[in-house]
Amino acid sequence: MLDAAIPFRLNLYRPWLMALLAALLSAVLLLCGSFALAIHQARQNESEQMKAQGERFLVRLEQLFGQLRTGLDQLEAQPLRHCTPQMVDRLRQVISSYRFIYEAGFVGDRSLCSSWPLNSKLGTPREPDIRGPTYDYWLNTSAQPDDNLAALMMGRGDFRVTTSRGHLTDVVDLPAGGSLLVVLNHGSKAVTVLGPEQSWPPTKNWSSATDETLLTTSSRLIYRMPTQSPEYQLVLTTPRSGLQEKIAGAWWLLVPVSLLVSLCIGLLVLQLARQRQSLGGELQGALRRSELKVLFQPIFDLNTRLCVGAEALVRWRRPDGTLTSPDLFIPLAENTGQIRQITDFVLQQLLEQLGPLLRANPQLYISVNLAACDVMAPRIGRVTARLLAQHRVAARQIAFEVTERGLIDVVVARNHLQGLRDKGHQVLIDDFGTGYCSLAYLQTLPVDCLKIDKAFIDALGHDAASSGVAPHIIRMAHALQLRVIAEGIEFESQAQLLQSEGVIYGQGWLFARPLTASKFTELVTGGRRSTGRRAEDVA
Repeated sequence: MLDAAIPFRLNLYRPWLMALLAALLSAVLLLCGSFALAIHQARQNESEQMKAQGERFLVRLEQLFGQLRTGLDQLEAQPLRHCTPQMVDRLRQVISSYRFIYEAGFVGDRSLCSSWPLNSKLGTPREPDIRGPTYDYWLNTSAQPDDNLAALMMGRGDFRVTTSRGHLTDVVDLPAGGSLLVVLNHGSKAVTVLGPEQSWPPTKNWSSATDETLLTTSSRLIYRMPTQSPEYQLVLTTPRSGLQEKIAGAWWLLVPVSLLVSLCIGLLVLQLARQRQSLGGELQGALRRSELKVLFQPIFDLNTRLCVGAEALVRWRRPDGTLTSPDLFIPLAENTGQIRQITDFVLQQLLEQLGPLLRANPQLYISVNLAACDVMAPRIGRVTARLLAQHRVAARQIAFEVTERGLIDVVVARNHLQGLRDKGHQVLIDDFGTGYCSLAYLQTLPVDCLKIDKAFIDALGHDAASSGVAPHIIRMAHALQLRVIAEGIEFESQAQLLQSEGVIYGQGWLFARPLTASKFTELVTGGRRSTGRRAEDVA
């Protein structure tokens, strides 16, 4: 199943296809984000404009109502209570003193006495729309579209003052289709003072007690203007007919930017994919030209300081002498499926180069790192068996190292690792403590040894938070009757501390750096007790 998936993965791994998919995906995401941003921006601008307009209207309306109240207060304070020429003069003084008072009148003599005796607009007396403790209000006193007709009348005692429809229009400057309403009886009734008549309430959840000033529906914006009087509330409504146009305008501004960004993302992915594919092609050529080299990191008995084995490491030295880091080409090989060729290459090289040494030293072993794809399939067991038979090397002399991150499916991995152990191979968990293998899983895995990651060895003897991890792993391994190998030992103090914790085996630059096959053979046979510190021995 895994082998059959390789051609599909290789076909999918095409730079132009990856770039196209990246560009399309980013374009879709950016356009969706742009549309959402355009809607949010349009609605936010609409709300801000409505609030600013409403606040401006409220200030001017309060000025208008303030002048009406002041004019009434002055008329109520003066002593005249009959319709005389002096009363008419006093009424005219009031309308000339206040910009928003269009007409003033007196109704106490059972006859109308007005500042405009021949052309009064006070209308027929009727019950006020709002009866307050001090002032009474008559709203929309004339439905005729005449700027000089009264739109609002206020009274105190026997005196009346009005403001004209033209004054209100100058004050509020209603937007197209907008209406100004006066809300009465705690929100149960509303009278349209200016603009088209509006149904009431505007929303099902309307409440006059809320502090929210701006309400929105699918078709209208409703701005609630708080007033100084508890007897009424002013509401400004305007249609949202221009919202779609605003959204479209904002979105079309963002579309070119989104497409340009997605194009840049596609080009960037294309460049990175080509570089990665180029590296993959170079790696294939390196395998064909035998540019990969296998080095051996010796493993020592910490008590006797004798070499008991080694870890096989693969290095890529290009023809110009530069080294390509395994951290770069190994993950690439795992993604492209080339890791199988590299694993087979390492097995073949170590048996060709160290076969005689292993046959002459049955206690010696070499460990090989396995990728996740080899852990999850039985292929590596068949390949190893064929090579071991060809070079007449015992299975116990080839160990396999797997990382916790390589145990994708613990059940499947357990079965395949058990198959390797049944053939005589040792199984080691590499870099233990850096993955996600729990103790419960570890108890069920067919494992012979744990290798402690260098990061935990470096923390030994320090106050770092991870300084206690290595001793904990050692005690846990001993409880499970597993051997322990400490990686990355660089100082004698580390080796002694590990010995005191019961660790028997270790590897690191304190003993030797990665060695070529010939240098490793010399180290094992005692021809030269090299520490591996010469430049030609270093990977």
